[in-house]
Amino acid sequence: MNTRTTLPNTLYTAEQSRALDYLATESFGLPGFRLMQRAGHALFALIQRQWPDVQAISILCGTGNNGGDGLILAGLARQQGISVQVLTFGRESYRDQLQGEALEACRWAESMGVSWQTWAPHIELQGDLIVDAMLGTGLTGPVRGSIGDAINKINHSPKPVLSVDIPSGLCSDTGQVLDCAVKAKVTLTFIGVKQGLLTHQGVDTAGVVMFDSLRVPDELYERVPVSAFRTEKQDLCALLPPRQPSAHKGHFGHLLVMGGNEGMGGAAVMAAQSAARSGAGLVSLATRQSSVVASLARQPEVMVQGAHNSHLLQQMMAKATVLVVGPGLGNTAWSDMLMQAVLNSNSPQVLDADALAYLTHNPSPHSKRVITPHPGEAAMLLDWSVEKVQRDRFSAIKALQQRYGGVVVLKGAGTLTSDGDVIHLCSDGNPGMASGGMGDVLSGIIGALMAQGLKPVDAARIGVFAHAQAADQYATLQGERGLLATDLLSMLPRVLNADF
Repeated sequence: MNTRTTLPNTLYTAEQSRALDYLATESFGLPGFRLMQRAGHALFALIQRQWPDVQAISILCGTGNNGGDGLILAGLARQQGISVQVLTFGRESYRDQLQGEALEACRWAESMGVSWQTWAPHIELQGDLIVDAMLGTGLTGPVRGSIGDAINKINHSPKPVLSVDIPSGLCSDTGQVLDCAVKAKVTLTFIGVKQGLLTHQGVDTAGVVMFDSLRVPDELYERVPVSAFRTEKQDLCALLPPRQPSAHKGHFGHLLVMGGNEGMGGAAVMAAQSAARSGAGLVSLATRQSSVVASLARQPEVMVQGAHNSHLLQQMMAKATVLVVGPGLGNTAWSDMLMQAVLNSNSPQVLDADALAYLTHNPSPHSKRVITPHPGEAAMLLDWSVEKVQRDRFSAIKALQQRYGGVVVLKGAGTLTSDGDVIHLCSDGNPGMASGGMGDVLSGIIGALMAQGLKPVDAARIGVFAHAQAADQYATLQGERGLLATDLLSMLPRVLNADF
């Protein structure tokens, strides 16, 4: 079996996944039923590894190929002496609702002695393990009827759940729960990883996502476009090779952080600290005069000045390779002074937090700019609701990039990065990152990587990945609850030197 806990870096929509399935059968001569058999074997092998002591399995089967995979699994489990409860859906005879490979799977399962009963709310789930094989990738509207009732019962059961290909009720393109969705402990997805598994509500429902190619030829993947790419350690290693022994600080850029209004000085300091920890050669901070002493005490390696007039600000900007603007910026006359200078500058720049509000009145594209909105800020920039942004994060990031140009980082579970050509998704990170200052640290990382010569899109996607990895490593040591943005600082050098 080619089952892996490490996912491939290519992600697909439902339509692209169907194209992969079709080509496997039509162009590479793999019968659909053979692929279904391989899926059943992959599921059974996974169960033997994950739940080796299981004695009984409840398998809920729909009428499509997802249900066919479940029927193959039922037959294999029964062959091995495991008790199998198969529950099916529909108003007429279950077999009469099936066609194609699913019907073949039904006949094969019957030959293995598998029987089934129609789902009803009063039926108890008897297995030690529940297998969700009800709905596949074709679902686009709300879950209806008896399957919705079954999902509710599954989610109230204390037993572990394995979802086949995708949790029933989850949109495979957007990660949106379509009214209700199974909350799986593990999801085993086939041939192509569905992008919705790794973003928005997909991360709440899919559990641990595992992959099996079903041994389709590698040439198959050359024929279908990829929707998005998942950033992984190999990308970081390729873009941040070891430094030359003769290197000096001038080789790694000069980053200027601009922000830290009254009462918010810490945000700009955290951005500057993370930039220093991410390898920028020099880091300066233009902030309020009242924050200078505290900033120097916090990080003496950062060159801090009070930016109290535009002439001094222009002098600082002239020395910088990259600007990071927005952490703790606020919305005052002082903020206006900083942003007027930034919006008139052609310097490479990262805009975050309060700086983003200025773009709504100055949307001119900037090819060397990275913006890093969270969903609320994305909604402001697009004049959408937050709900609309979250319903389809892939459409939202495309709309943001088209309107503002440059590179967009749409933060959240399964953070997305796009330069208008390719979308990159980060599947790392954890809920402990839901705390103040995380975005400030991220903007500093991205700016530091740009200062070291990475293209804006590469700095953004690698910065997002390093940020998430630092948080994951800290959470492994201390747990997620109570994770602070500054806790990431000590982890960043280890991550960015690929020591993990």
